[in-house]
Amino acid sequence: MKKYRTLLFDVDDTLLDFAAAEKAALRLLFEEHSMTFTTEMESHYKKINHGLWKSFEEGKMDRDEVVNTRFSLLFKEYGQKVDGVLLEKSYRSYLEEGHQLVSGAFELIKDLQQQYDLYIVTNGVSKTQDKRLRASGLHPIFKGIFVSEDTGFQKPMKEFFDYVFGRIPHFSAEQTLIIGDSLSSDIKGGQLAGLDTCWFNPNKVPNDTKIVPTYEIQKLDELYQIIG
Repeated sequence: MKKYRTLLFDVDDTLLDFAAAEKAALRLLFEEHSMTFTTEMESHYKKINHGLWKSFEEGKMDRDEVVNTRFSLLFKEYGQKVDGVLLEKSYRSYLEEGHQLVSGAFELIKDLQQQYDLYIVTNGVSKTQDKRLRASGLHPIFKGIFVSEDTGFQKPMKEFFDYVFGRIPHFSAEQTLIIGDSLSSDIKGGQLAGLDTCWFNPNKVPNDTKIVPTYEIQKLDELYQIIG
């Protein structure tokens, strides 16, 4: 069994239940505009949002363009012209309140704290991630929090990981494992940076890509079988 010393964790849908926080925030946002948030609306939003963030990961647009246009694009489909920047601010304020934990996340991190150097590596907005991690109780357990907005780069870019590695004392790639739910962001990014990778795939989503993780788990406590 390989001996790891440093563990890099993604946040959304790995440690924090982003799907639950997102749904609650979207519902409140639509209520602001006297609209009932439906499953169809949620599906439209996810399609638009996913496409924009994919472009961000590929370096085709910056973060501000992603977050400031997604709601104007969404509401346009329902015949409403809105200020995407203002809606983003409202959505962000609701999202910051969402700090639901993925099952077993707090117990795992608290336990691993004794034997491993733990760090957060996440794409997103710094203020939002900071507030959610603090509210969940996870923030003080980690030795460092690295958010794409602060680094100037995003996963899966190698530059993001170079930034992280340069700020971890006595860093060793061979003794580092990244754990995350996204093949295109966490796993691909880890591979580009020369790390072993662990894909957290609780819904057993088929891997139709050419990105092959070192390990795959369906529950967070299965990580113990990998790291001992």
